[in-house]
Order: sequence, then structure tokens, then C-alpha cells
Amino acid sequence: MTNITQVTVAGGGVLGSQIAYQTAFKGKKVTVYDINDDAVAAAEKRVNALRDSYKRDIQATDEQFDAGLKNLTFTSDLNAAVANADLVIEAIPEKPSIKHDFYTSLAKVAPDKTIFASNSSTYVPSTFAGDTGRPEKFLNLHFANQIWLMNTAEIMGSSQTDPAVYEEIVEFAKEIGMVPIELHKEQPGYVLNSLLMPFMGAGGMLWAHDIADPETIDKTWMIAMGSPKGPFAIFDMVGLRTAYNIISQRQGDNPQAKPLLEKLKAMIDEGKLGQESGQGFYHYPNPEFQDPNFLKA
Repeated sequence: MTNITQVTVAGGGVLGSQIAYQTAFKGKKVTVYDINDDAVAAAEKRVNALRDSYKRDIQATDEQFDAGLKNLTFTSDLNAAVANADLVIEAIPEKPSIKHDFYTSLAKVAPDKTIFASNSSTYVPSTFAGDTGRPEKFLNLHFANQIWLMNTAEIMGSSQTDPAVYEEIVEFAKEIGMVPIELHKEQPGYVLNSLLMPFMGAGGMLWAHDIADPETIDKTWMIAMGSPKGPFAIFDMVGLRTAYNIISQRQGDNPQAKPLLEKLKAMIDEGKLGQESGQGFYHYPNPEFQDPNFLKA
């Protein structure tokens, strides 16, 4: 049993809101922080929208879901958000300048006891350790989308992370219903994205270079490999903005990736963000790839 009872999640986007609610659902007191009142209101709306998924996917009752909600508070005041925090989980955009500024500000107001953990999909802990003022209490804690179902928590420290802090986060992950995935060295993309992003990128390149359309590519993978989702269904699940940012950072200098980035950017500009917006490559809540006829001749 850890001593982590008060948790702050910084960033109430798609994954941040999921991390916050799952942690509250498992009995921790959670504060969700975001940069302004509009962002906070959007985060609260995202959290409340998880009810049907928890009821459908893990058979949670309304009473259980409501109990989780009672463990949550929301604020745009960073000082108030972290005043009693045992752990801050950062889930803000994957842009180094934003993260550097956030950790510099956080270091000034967080109590000495507070552990900092980044949910970054791409950047390793040593990238921001110097900004935290407590590199020995800083590491990465990365979750997969649909956290209540895809319940992995990848844990990666730097050479400066205190082993005792690392072990405490491993135990914390178990306490909130996750399966800890322990990394022994720093690795951009961890285990999951090191496997997933090349797969999504390969599908994306086939589409971007007009080899085949997204539905055909997904059908191929689903039929031949017996998978419930193809790469474009996963694009929608991850979110097109997140996928765009990761591909841009990893492949931005690759001319072969330019058409893919341009096509993704066009969809984002049209508001087609994936599951989050109700439309991406498919339409939600009833995506075409789940239709029984999707895989038929």
C-alpha cells in the first residue's frame, strides 16, 4: 500500500480526463488542473461522458460511477491544485516548450513531498528532469487510451530517479487497476508506442500515397490477422491530434511522411479528431468497422 492518496492530474484532455477518473474510481482523491475555466469545463464534461463506457465495458453501476465522481475536483488554479498533492501526473500537450514551462512553474509551488510523473507519449524523463527541481522524484507514467479497458501503465525512470520512488509508482499503478509495465532504460515511445506507431505509420503511408483507402487497409488487417481494429480505427482511438504530433516529431524531416502529415492536418482542421469529436476515419458511437457486414465480401 502506497502513501499516495492525493493525486493531481495536469491536463484534462482525452487521456488526462481518463487518468483522473480511473484514479478517482479506485478511491484516490483527485484534482484535475487545466489552464483556464473553459478547459476545466471541457475536462469535467469528458469525465462525465465516461459513464456509459464504464457501465458497458466493466459493468460498473451508476452508484459506483457516482462514487468516483465524488472523489474529483476541478480547478484552473495551479497553486490550489497541488497544495496537498502526493503525486502530480502531467498529461499536457506533447510540445517541449509547453512542458518545460509547466514543470518550471510546478516546481515553484508543489510541496517537497510531491512526486512528478509525465504521461508523455514520446519524451523520456531526462528531457524535463532538470526543470522539475526534483529529478530523483520524477519519472514517466504512460497510459493507453481507454484506460479502464487497456489497463497498462508503462513506468520509466531516468538515471536520476530514486529506485524507491520508482517502486512506489509501480505499486500506485496496481492500486488504480493497472498492469505495471516496467522499463529498465529510457526509451522514446516506451514499449507500446515503439510497437504501435510504426504499425499506424505503415497504414498511414499506404493511404497518404494513394495505395489504398483507409477502410480497405483496415479490412486487410482485420481479416488476415483476426484483429478487432485496423490502423485507422486506432488512429481514431488515439486521436488524430496526438497521432499528428507524434508522427511530426518522429518523422517531420522525412519527405515520405509529408503527405501523411498534410492529410491528417486537413482532417484536424475540419474538426475530424477521431472518437473524441464523433468523426475521424469512421463515425462514432457506431463506427463502420463494427458493422457485421464490414468484413464480408
